[in-house]
Amino acid sequence: MQTYKAPLRDMRFVLHELHGGAPNLPAELTDSILDAAAKLATDVLAPLNMSGDVAGCRLENGVVRTPAGFREAYAIFRDGGWTASSCDPRFGGQGLPESLGKLVEEMICSANLSFGMYPGLSFGAYRAIAQHGSAALQDRYLAKLVDGTWAGTMCLTEPQCGTDLGLLRTRAVPQPDGSHRITGNKIFISAGEHDLTENIIHLVLARLPDAPAGIKGISLFLVPKFLPDADGSPGVRNGMVCTAIEHKMGIRASATCQLSFDAATGFLVGMPHKGMTAMFTMMNSARLAVGIQGLGIAEASYQGAVAYARERLAGRALGGAQCPDLPADPIIVHPDVRRMLLTMRAYTEGCRALGGWVAQRIDAGDEEFAALMTPIVKALFSDLGYETASLGMQVYGGHGYIRDHGMEQYVRDARIAMIYEGTNGVQAMDLVGRKLPAHAGRLLRGFFHPVSSYIAAQAEHPQLGAMAAALGRAFGALQLATAQIAAKGMADPEEAGAAATDYLRLFGLVALGFVWLRSAEVALAKLPAADGDAGFYQAKLTTARFYMERILPQTAGLFAAIKAGKGSMMELPAAAF
Repeated sequence: MQTYKAPLRDMRFVLHELHGGAPNLPAELTDSILDAAAKLATDVLAPLNMSGDVAGCRLENGVVRTPAGFREAYAIFRDGGWTASSCDPRFGGQGLPESLGKLVEEMICSANLSFGMYPGLSFGAYRAIAQHGSAALQDRYLAKLVDGTWAGTMCLTEPQCGTDLGLLRTRAVPQPDGSHRITGNKIFISAGEHDLTENIIHLVLARLPDAPAGIKGISLFLVPKFLPDADGSPGVRNGMVCTAIEHKMGIRASATCQLSFDAATGFLVGMPHKGMTAMFTMMNSARLAVGIQGLGIAEASYQGAVAYARERLAGRALGGAQCPDLPADPIIVHPDVRRMLLTMRAYTEGCRALGGWVAQRIDAGDEEFAALMTPIVKALFSDLGYETASLGMQVYGGHGYIRDHGMEQYVRDARIAMIYEGTNGVQAMDLVGRKLPAHAGRLLRGFFHPVSSYIAAQAEHPQLGAMAAALGRAFGALQLATAQIAAKGMADPEEAGAAATDYLRLFGLVALGFVWLRSAEVALAKLPAADGDAGFYQAKLTTARFYMERILPQTAGLFAAIKAGKGSMMELPAAAF
C-alpha cells in the first residue's frame, strides 16, 4: 500500500527559515493553511491514488467518467476553497502567494497526481484569461473557474503537430456577432472531458482565414463546452465532442482526451495572430507546475522507500549484525541502500528548496528570474522525479516491480512529466537558445551574481568552507560552459543544440548546490539551540554534505561532454542509424 504524510517540517523550513516566509502573511496563517492542505492530501486524495490508477477513466456516450471517489473528492476540494487559493480576490480568489501555493501544490501531486491535473489545468486557463482576455470574458468566466464549478483546459496538440505548433490546422471563422466558428481536431488534451464540473472552458489554438503561415498565424480562442445563458448558467451544448480517451502508461485517472470541434462557438482571447503570447502565459505556468509534479512524486517515492528499508530484513550489516535478535538486519543498514535513499532525499529536499527560491522571486515580481528558471524547474525536477521514483522501486527490489506496493505507479506517473508541456529537450533548447542570449545575457545575472557572492562569502567558513569550495568548482564549470555555448552557439546553432541537455543538468545541479549550501548554513546556525529539532538540522547538514560529495561532482562529467562539442553527435549519417 502507498502511504503519504506531508513533509510539513521541511516545508516550514523552506518557507520560513530558508526564504523568509510568505509575503504579507503571518507564519501562523501560512502554517494553518499547510496543515489543512496536508489533511486534505492525506485523508481525501491519497486513498484514491491506487484505486484511481487501477480503474482509470471511461468514455460513455461522449462523457468521461472519472474513477469512483473522484467526484466526491473534488467537491471537498472545491468547497474547501482550494481552487481559489492563488487567484485574484477580484474574481473571488484568496490571493495566496506562490511561495505558499507551490507547497500546497506539491502535497496534491504527492498524494494523487491524476486528481491534481484537473484543478491544475483550470488554474492555467484562469491565468491566461485574466492576463489576456477581454473584460467581458473575464466577467463571464473567471469567477466560475475560480470557485471551481467550471474547469479549464489548454488545447494545443493535433495529430500532425505537437511541439511544432506552426503546423496546426484548426480553423476559426469570424461571425457577424464577433464570435468565431472553431473547426478541427485536438489530441492529448488533459482534463478535456470529465464529470467533475458543470462546464469546461477550453482554450483552443486555431487559425483565422487571413492568418500568415507558421507560428505567427496562430490565435487563441475560448470555447466553452456549454454556452452560458444570460444568467451565467450552462446553456446549450457547443459544437464539440470527446471522440476518445488515451490509454496511457500513467496518470490513468486523469482523462487525456481527443476532442473534435465542429463549428463550435469560440471567442478571441487577446489579439488576432498573437495566440502564442497568450498561450505562453498558460504554458509557463504549466511548466512550473509540471516541475512540482516531479517533486511531488519524488517525495511520495522517498517516503515509501524509507518505510520499506526500515522494515525489510535481508542480510547482515557489513560491519557486523545490527539487530542480532532478528533473523536478518533491515536493509537500511546496507551502504547501497543508503546511497539510494540519500540520493532520493538530496534530490527531493533540494528541489523543494530551489522551487521555494523561484516562487519567492515570482512573489517579488522578478519576471526575468522566473523566465530563466522556468525551463530548469520543469526539466530538472521532472528528470529527478522520475529518477527518484525509479530508485524507490529499486529499494523495494522485486516487490517494487509489482502493483501491490504502489511504487511502480510512481514510476509510470512520473514519466509523463518529462514529456508534456514541452519535452525536456525542448526546455534545454529554450534555455540555451532563448534565455541565455536574451538581453545580451542579462537574465543570467539574477542567478550568477547571488551564487558567486555567496560562494565567496562562505569560502573561509570553518564548517562550510569545504562545501563552498565544491560548489565553487561546479559553478566555475557552469561559467565556462556558458561562455563556450555563447561563443560556439552563435556561429553554429548545432553546437548549442548538442550541449543543451547537458548544460541544463549542469545548471540545475549547481542551483541545487547553492540552495543546499544555504540550507546547511541555516541548519548550522539553528543547531546549538535546536533542542527537539536537533535531529532535523543535523540531517540537513549530513544530506548537504552527501550532495556536495556524491552528486555535485557529476558536473565535471557534464562539462567534459559539453566541451567535446557536436562532432560525434552529428557526424553519423541518418541512414546509418
